[in-house]
Amino acid sequence: MAKIVVIGVNHAGTAATNTVLDNYSGNDVVAFDSNDNISYLGCGTALYVGRQIPETDCLFYSSKAALESRGAKIHMQTTVESIDFDNKKVFARTAGGAEMEESYDKLILATGSRPVVPKLPGIDLAGVHYVKLYQDGQKIDADLNNPEVKRVATIGAGYIGVEIAEAAKRRGKDSLLFEMQDSCLAGYFDKDFTSGMDKALADNGVELHYGESLKEIRSSNGTRVTSIVTDRGEYEADLVIMSIGFTPKNEVAGGKLDLFANGAFLVNANQQTSKPDVYAIGDCATVINNASGTTDYIALATNAVRSGIVAGHNVCGTALQSAGVQGSNGIMIYDYKMFSTGLCLDKARKAGFDPVHVDYEDTQKFSFMSVNNDIVKLRIIYDKTSRRIIGTQLASYVDVSMALHMFSLAIAKGMTINELPLLDIFFMPHFNQAFNYITMAGLVAK
Repeated sequence: MAKIVVIGVNHAGTAATNTVLDNYSGNDVVAFDSNDNISYLGCGTALYVGRQIPETDCLFYSSKAALESRGAKIHMQTTVESIDFDNKKVFARTAGGAEMEESYDKLILATGSRPVVPKLPGIDLAGVHYVKLYQDGQKIDADLNNPEVKRVATIGAGYIGVEIAEAAKRRGKDSLLFEMQDSCLAGYFDKDFTSGMDKALADNGVELHYGESLKEIRSSNGTRVTSIVTDRGEYEADLVIMSIGFTPKNEVAGGKLDLFANGAFLVNANQQTSKPDVYAIGDCATVINNASGTTDYIALATNAVRSGIVAGHNVCGTALQSAGVQGSNGIMIYDYKMFSTGLCLDKARKAGFDPVHVDYEDTQKFSFMSVNNDIVKLRIIYDKTSRRIIGTQLASYVDVSMALHMFSLAIAKGMTINELPLLDIFFMPHFNQAFNYITMAGLVAK
């Protein structure tokens, strides 16, 4: 039996710990985390901040007590400062300053990621926040409770930025959303596909500023933000929420493990790093992107959980390889829903494909079905030469999220656009049309 040390106990670390505890009795599991909570669903921060859910307790699905009741030893508020890979020892320090030393047979790094902090004037002013931890959401919520905070500027229109901009508006604030790209959600959707989301935001009062880059954060009183400056002008702001991306946390390895271009730990399909007894999972590690067929970095909680399961089995002697990922994701803003998997057109070109796409729009059901029936917008991206499907985008006020799972599997299995028209898709008027938008997209694809 082995002694397994886990560094980081959020989604990936929790999944790895549970995998060992569920399947391999007799192993010792010791975990360290610098935070004071476990398993916070950060994707729910905007829901709470926007008062779409009443409290945050539901955003935690595990705890120190839950893991320890099953046999693990969890050290919270304890930071791992260094690792001696040669002698297999971990050195940590508690919040109170006490030093700790722990040996290991197998080591799992689940150190996660941190928000990108740009080097800009005023970035350290009071009223400038980030969105990652439970504590971050609490700070934003407290500021939104302040009646003197009237204008909120969100920097970055990725998923978190768009969600937080909606949340600020739902709290009765003037909400301004800034993005240096010329559309929101640019990493996941094509520009001509995001018009529906732009309309949903604008129709509900979110002020959109695309194609603008933040240059400075200013304060008229020297302590708290009062305005921001972009390359197009200056805007009053009482609260600034930074949401421009994440970077993997790799410092604990001391430069002794192979890294990806962005600093993530390079891992193989077993989640194994360049040192055989050291594994890396979640936001600090790479993934295999099935759409591009390359090593990639896609920081999603779903990927983190799956990587934790894979590592948990491997450290206990069961060879299990990752199936790779497609980067499947979804978002809902003011009831407008968008989903994507695989590559958008820009990313497909950068990956070396000659991408073409087919678009199709239709109602979810026949027009005589008047309840829960709305236009569905579908785009399928495929390679011109091989005709292999490499990306899909969906948008509607109807929940069509389950269709994305099919396209995710199609990408993973190398399905071509030619196979789509004859795919066995059931029909009932309650749910869809006989010639539905998926079948029709395949039929009209060039």
